[in-house]
Amino acid sequence: MLKNFWYAVEFAERVTTKPVRVTCLGQELALYRTPKGRPVALSDLCVHRGAALSGGWTKGDTLVCPYHGWEYQPDGACSKIPANQPGRGIPKKARVDSYPVVERYGFVWVFLGDLPEAERPPIPVWPEFDDLVANGGSFKAVTGEYLWKSNYERILENGCDIAHTPFVHAGAFGNPERPDVEEYELEIPDEWSAFATVRLHPPAPKGLWARIGRRGRDLKDRPPVATTAGWMLPNMIKLHVRLPLGNLIIYDTNIPIDETTTLVKWVALRDFFTGNWADRNTIQRVHRIFGQDAPVVDRVRPELLPFDLGAELHVKSDLIAVHYRRRRQELAEQGWLLGEEDRIMGDVPRREATVIPSPARRENPELARAWVHKAKGLHPTVAEAERIGAERAEEEGEPS
Repeated sequence: MLKNFWYAVEFAERVTTKPVRVTCLGQELALYRTPKGRPVALSDLCVHRGAALSGGWTKGDTLVCPYHGWEYQPDGACSKIPANQPGRGIPKKARVDSYPVVERYGFVWVFLGDLPEAERPPIPVWPEFDDLVANGGSFKAVTGEYLWKSNYERILENGCDIAHTPFVHAGAFGNPERPDVEEYELEIPDEWSAFATVRLHPPAPKGLWARIGRRGRDLKDRPPVATTAGWMLPNMIKLHVRLPLGNLIIYDTNIPIDETTTLVKWVALRDFFTGNWADRNTIQRVHRIFGQDAPVVDRVRPELLPFDLGAELHVKSDLIAVHYRRRRQELAEQGWLLGEEDRIMGDVPRREATVIPSPARRENPELARAWVHKAKGLHPTVAEAERIGAERAEEEGEPS
């Protein structure tokens, strides 16, 4: 799983002044809004006794821990410890990671990593959101989510895979009489994405589409439909189908709950049948696609993508997946893979916690040691810890 990227973790309308927990890369986050509407993302792990901050409540701009009432500011610093006697200071280590947040395309995006702003990859561009029906434009959007028991990278490759369509989606939009995949060139607009456009031969339409289109056409003679599929790092898929009636565009954000569980939140946009009456049909079609893919992908073994390109056989039609795997390897070599150093192990491995260092750890050198939940490689030696503890007790009057 890749850190140091922006992740669309929740629909914006679901983030309110009442905190909510979301999980991405195994990192549990407490999301909430301040009274002025600013979205905030804090590590959902109180440094005092490990309580879930998302189970608490907001008090002005702060998030209150439900266990002992500690109050955390949007920057992650604790501003109040109710049990403290008057005049007793708040320890510097009374803080949690606060992650950069942007609201865009109807999602709350959280940057999970510690890169400074100038070095962060960009949020992908979804241009259709500048042309929504709700704002007087052309595209009508519907949303939904779907839970997979698969690794998000396997799902990502499935979404860009052209050759599986005639078999997994036979009769829906795959044509088993035309399984061949024409040769294609990769479209690589930047270092963070890649797309492939091919002509697919659809099957005979059913239901609403059969009533609107022409019936009885031989499958072999049906006109092809230009389709673009591609990935956008770290975890997104874009599918663009150019139907005779207009454009259908689907964006998937494949949120890695853990290595083998993925929550897909999706947006489907269409510039035809833009009335509310057609929304249900669009939602049903998207879920039907996932319902056909998931039973296959959930059973793929091994569950995780191998790092060795030669570990699985590739053919010409796999060009876009091979490019993804090579790009992924480059990022792994840069140290962007989530590792054991980002996990806090307890006595029970299943109850381990993930805490990805936030940008504040780099931006404030004077607070370099002021973290309870740190990466394993940053833990001080026993002697150093004792010295730091003694200095802190003397400086702040806290128990040493």
